Amino acid sequence: MSIAIIQYNAGNIQSVLYALERIGAEAIVTDNPEAIMAADRVIFPGVGEASTAMNYLKERNLDQVISALKQPVLGICLGMQLMCSYSEENSTNCLGIFNEQVKQFIPTEQSLKVPQMGWNTIHHLKSDLFKGLAEESYAYFVHGYYASIGAHTIAQTNYILDYSSALQKDNFYGVQFHPEKSAAVGERIIQNFLNIK
Repeated sequence: MSIAIIQYNAGNIQSVLYALERIGAEAIVTDNPEAIMAADRVIFPGVGEASTAMNYLKERNLDQVISALKQPVLGICLGMQLMCSYSEENSTNCLGIFNEQVKQFIPTEQSLKVPQMGWNTIHHLKSDLFKGLAEESYAYFVHGYYASIGAHTIAQTNYILDYSSALQKDNFYGVQFHPEKSAAVGERIIQNFLNIK
């Protein structure tokens, strides 16, 4: 199986590669449209800022490449947010794969820090992406923005409010947390993604 990790101006690619290695999978890291389109699975990672990332994608025509992919695609953290329609982070129009808006967390009490950093539970699991995982499994999060709950929500998390910790539409999957940093739960999610038909 060929796996392409989309290279764009965003961090955490190395940790995704290590996570794949741990389950015996190899990937190429590329921003070449032909290589991305030819891969059996595509991972769209991201740690960074929405408008800068979208500009990078547009300059290389990768916004259109990603939206047209037919194989399973997994967006991680910023990658998932960029697959939504709009982000409040610097008023950024995104890819529009998921018809959801990404909003900034507004703390309701002093004990709730933004960004959310650390372990939290995922629940209302609705996809083969979570096959074999229990409700309230723990995953690792680092984010100051969130996608609302809507028609494409396949997992939820509560921090300040209930929000989408995973989205799916057709062959496109997105997770707000970092499976590559989520121990056995994350490894299972990555394996499940590779197993999706």
